[in-house]
Amino acid sequence: MIRHRFTTYVGRATLLGCVSLFLAACQEGQPLFNKAPTSEQAPATTTKFIEKDVEAPEVFQKSAKALWDGRPSLGGVWVAHPNVKKPERIIIRNKSNGKFVIGALFNRESSLPGPAFQLSSDAAVAIGAVAGTTLEVSVTAMRIKKIPVVDPKAPKPAPSEDIAESTLKALDKTSKAKKTVAPVKPTPALKAPAITSDSRFAQLGLFSVESNANATLAKLKTKNIAGKIVKSSAKGKTFYRVLAGPVSTKAEKSKLLATVKSMGFADAYFVKG
Repeated sequence: MIRHRFTTYVGRATLLGCVSLFLAACQEGQPLFNKAPTSEQAPATTTKFIEKDVEAPEVFQKSAKALWDGRPSLGGVWVAHPNVKKPERIIIRNKSNGKFVIGALFNRESSLPGPAFQLSSDAAVAIGAVAGTTLEVSVTAMRIKKIPVVDPKAPKPAPSEDIAESTLKALDKTSKAKKTVAPVKPTPALKAPAITSDSRFAQLGLFSVESNANATLAKLKTKNIAGKIVKSSAKGKTFYRVLAGPVSTKAEKSKLLATVKSMGFADAYFVKG
């Protein structure tokens, strides 16, 4: 009887000790057995970014008439506008044919006659502008932004403010080769020489493309103004000068100069011919 009671007592004590050990382990947050990892424990992925040129209309965006006066200009691709406080990197679009080019935006004097935008010769050739003829352009500031790489299997996001994908592909080479445009001052306006007694022709422009010179001469004919094209060369390059006239009296010269300037040739001046 005594041995039976002792055995029962030891058994109960052992059972209580095991239960206490189990409860203590649970209270301390320590699992008694290691659990197999589940799919919810997958490592986090890192989002990758790439740099692309995107339009920034909040910085600058305008659509207005533009003009190239037909003369070669320094500084590469640029456009000038009166409402510009500092140089900007921009994209210029010809709204009539869809052609575009990346360049620089500068300030021009608001007192100068003619359309709001003044195009450089390189910008005009790139977007298909004809010398002496106004065209409608859209000018928008550009910025380089970091864009996350999108998983092709993931749902497509809503359209963003980025420019069209086709445009971005066309600009990839430009953005990789050169991320910024160094500030370049536009060619200063030339001071017209004084009219002398032997200056009988008003020179409208100097063209490197003969077809542009022919188009300017045709524009003169629509105003019943006589003119001619003079072929010349300098430093191994051929140029075509478009001249309006001839006129002889001072009154005729003043009238002719006022007429051609009203046609958009603001820098026209008299030469001998």
